[in-house]
Amino acid sequence: MVQDLVIAIVAAASAGALYLAAAAKVVKQYERGVVLRLGRLRDDVRGPGFTMVIPGIDRLRKVNMQIVTMPVPAQDGITRDNVTVRVDAVIYFKVVDAASAVVQVEDYRFAVSQMAQTSLRSIIGKSDLDDLLSNREKLNQGLELMIDSPAVGWGVQIDRVEIKDVSLPETMKRSMARQAEADRERRARVINADAELQASKKLAEAAGQMSAQPAALQLRLLQTVVAVAAEKNSTLVLPFPVELLRFLERAQQPAQQQLTSPPQSAQPPRPTPPQRHAQPPRPTAQPQRPVQAQRPAPAQQRPQQPSAAGPAPAPAPPPPAAVPARPSRAKPLAKH
Repeated sequence: MVQDLVIAIVAAASAGALYLAAAAKVVKQYERGVVLRLGRLRDDVRGPGFTMVIPGIDRLRKVNMQIVTMPVPAQDGITRDNVTVRVDAVIYFKVVDAASAVVQVEDYRFAVSQMAQTSLRSIIGKSDLDDLLSNREKLNQGLELMIDSPAVGWGVQIDRVEIKDVSLPETMKRSMARQAEADRERRARVINADAELQASKKLAEAAGQMSAQPAALQLRLLQTVVAVAAEKNSTLVLPFPVELLRFLERAQQPAQQQLTSPPQSAQPPRPTPPQRHAQPPRPTAQPQRPVQAQRPAPAQQRPQQPSAAGPAPAPAPPPPAAVPARPSRAKPLAKH
């Protein structure tokens, strides 16, 4: 009798242990437990820790409440400006309502993934290529709104969506590279033109300053020669300064004036009147005496006056340095 009682107690204890093992559940800190009793949702969602359910009647489903990182597969699409691109993204979401995530959707992960792919293709078709490349923040916000609208009913909250990469065809890459190169060249030309304009203004100011002092131009030329002469592998051709030509021209003008009209005091009187004076005028009907109007020559060079009785004697021979007088000059005096 006692033996049967012990066996019954042991059996009851074993059954109780098996019941407790089947009914006892542990929910982790990052999870929530949703209980379905006979297929019907219980209003209370089990929190983290130890909990009990009725074995065979209740069914506990644990829902992860952590943020889930899900990559969105790359999607091929055509942008609004008819460019074929391939775009992939990543989505961050979490479950905020465990009961809705279990009841409202069969598999909330798969549903969020499909919705993200569809929204990404829609965003590609509504955007330009420049927006995909440079204005991604606006596209990320639009993509997040498109996915979050249906996910709210599933108990899922979209934390953020990011476009990872935009793949372009090789031909489009080459075209964009040429466009960027042309734009860089245009900006370089504009910068060079602006620099030339500023340099021309400064050069004009410098020319105005140098015009007041002509020696400044010569100093600047010498500075340039010194700078060029520092390189030993070049041939230096020194231009003749224009200012030096002008200086020589101004210096030659007084010398030419002195040669054309010399002063009377600079040259002594010559010994012979034929060399100093011009020829006497030819005789006319009433001849005049040009020799008397002039200053008489020295005695050794003055010709003798002819007498009225006979012909005039021959003139005395001139000195070696003097030019001999012509006989035609003395004939008018003999007739007189």
